[in-house]
This record gives sequence, C-alpha cells and structure tokens, in this order.
Amino acid sequence: MSNWLNLEGKVVIVTGGASGIGKHVVSCLQAAGANAVIVDMSVKTGDEIDGAYCVACNVTDPASVQAMADAVVAKYGTIDAVVNNAGINMPRLLVDVQGEHPEYELSVDSFDKMFGVNVKGLFLVAQACARVMLKQGGGVILNMSSESGKEGSQGQSAYSATKGACDSFTRSWAKELGKYNIRVLAVAPGIMEATGLRTPAYNEALAYTRGVKPENLSTDYSKTIPLGRDGKLDEVGNTVAFLVSDRASYITGTTINVSGGKSRG
Repeated sequence: MSNWLNLEGKVVIVTGGASGIGKHVVSCLQAAGANAVIVDMSVKTGDEIDGAYCVACNVTDPASVQAMADAVVAKYGTIDAVVNNAGINMPRLLVDVQGEHPEYELSVDSFDKMFGVNVKGLFLVAQACARVMLKQGGGVILNMSSESGKEGSQGQSAYSATKGACDSFTRSWAKELGKYNIRVLAVAPGIMEATGLRTPAYNEALAYTRGVKPENLSTDYSKTIPLGRDGKLDEVGNTVAFLVSDRASYITGTTINVSGGKSRG
C-alpha cells in the first residue's frame, strides 16, 4: 500500500490527531510512509507519539495556528497536506420542550464552542496551510465532515450545521485554489465504532435529546445501514491516506461519504 500511494516522506498535518478518528488517520498515514504531524491541544510541541511529531495548537486562536504552521515548516520545510480533523460535538435541542434539562438546550455558549472549533478553526488552519502550499506550488486540504452535515441529526443541529459549513468551504475553496494545484476535499464518516471519546455525560445528553434512556441508544444498524454494521476508524484513515495522495489527483471540491451506504433514503 505504501508504495502504491507514494506518500513516503510527505508531510501531513492532522489536527485533533492525538485521539479518536484523528489518531487512526495518523496511524494510517504513517503506515503509508507519510510524516504525519499530530496537532492537538493535548500535546507538547517537539514531543513524539508513536513516531509522529507533535505540535501544540488551539485551532480557534489565529496566533496559535500560525505558530503551528511555522513550526511544521521549520521542522520539515513543507506542508504537503493538512487534515482538518479537530472538532467538538455537544448534543443540544433547539428547545427543551419537556423542560427537564435546560442544560441540554442550545445556548449561545454551546453554539459558539462548536462553531469556534468546527468552522472558525477549520478556516484558520486551512488558510495558514494554504499560504504555505501556494508558495511551494501545491498541496491538499482535507476537511473532516460528517454524514450529519448532509442529513441533519436529531439533537445535534448545531454540530450538523458546522459540518454543512465544512462541505460548503470545501466546494468553494476547491474553486479558488484549483488553479494553484491545491486540491480541497472532505470526508464524511457515518456511524463509526467507538472512538473512546464519548463520555457518559455525552451519552446522557444525546439520549435526552432523542427521548430515550442512555442504555437504549440504538446500536442495531441492520435496518439503517445497508452494510449492516458500524464503520471502522481505519476505514476512514485509509480513505484519507488515498485522498491526500497523488493517486487521487483528479478529485477535488467534493465530499466522500464513508458511511456504509447510510442516507436519508
């Protein structure tokens, strides 16, 4: 696989790369020979995790994002691709109709947190990396979207809206940057295996927004997903590795679903 993708030595930033889907993306990129860079708030710049160079960054802070891009260029001399994976999801209802848990109603604070990371952070990281790619004559920006950005999701309207923005950014930036040999695309995972990031508090919030008890959150995928199972995190990681490689050199301006065929229909 590594020889076929020709990713050996390519420098690929993965925001939110220390855990969840991002961690698996890093692993798959490394397996393909790339120099994956973990960009995360939880790491220390200069450290390594399983051989991947780490850079601390708050994607909502322009100065922190610029410092991150500068650190990667100082280390490797280039940024061949960036995977905009950092994100946050806080299940919230537009209106708490039952009035039992007002904390699970969408507030300005929860709205700002999700849009800050998922939309503002996406823009800041893409902009800083695109400036480097313009100077070097090309690159790839890959944004991590979600099936919910296309279909909507009960109790996750704000999160879904941020992913809809992600898809729109992807299409627009591809039109702006294509002439400069910069491809921009997105990957939209559907229902995936556990990432280890879903806490009991998250499950409680999600269950309330869907009118069920936490223990009754659906795990029966046979009726909702044509392939009849949840997705594997490495299936997302392997898709990302292909898309940032030159094997996908004519793919831009689109969002690739990794959802087992799940859709509104």
